[in-house]
Amino acid sequence: MNSKRPVNLDLSTIHFPLPALTSIAHRITGVILFIGLIFAFWALDASLSSPAGFAAVSDALAHNFLAKLIAWGLLSALAFHFVAGIKHLLMDINIGVTLEGGIKKAQITVVASVVLIILAGVWVW
Repeated sequence: MNSKRPVNLDLSTIHFPLPALTSIAHRITGVILFIGLIFAFWALDASLSSPAGFAAVSDALAHNFLAKLIAWGLLSALAFHFVAGIKHLLMDINIGVTLEGGIKKAQITVVASVVLIILAGVWVW
C-alpha cells in the first residue's frame, strides 16, 4: 500500500460537479420512492377496502397537512427520478456522453424537475 498517497478526510472540501449531484440525487429519490411505496400501498388498500376507507383517505389527502406533504414529497421524488432516468437512458444510447453534454443534460434535468415539482405542489395543495 502506498503510504505517501494524500488522504483528504475533510468531506466538506469535496465539490461534486452537477452531473454527479444529479446522479446521486437519482439514487436517493429511488430509495425515497421505495420507502414511500409503504404509504402509497397503505392508502390504496384503505381506499379500496370500503366506501368509508375511501372517504377517510380522500379526507386525509384533502385536509391533513402531513398527508399532503407526504403526497407532494412522493410526487416530487417521482418527478426527479423520472427525469433523471430519461437522462440516464439517453446516456445508455450514447447521446450527450461528452463532458459538455453531461453538464447540459444535468442542467435540463434540474430545470425540468423543478417545473414538475412546482406543478405537483400546485396540484396537491
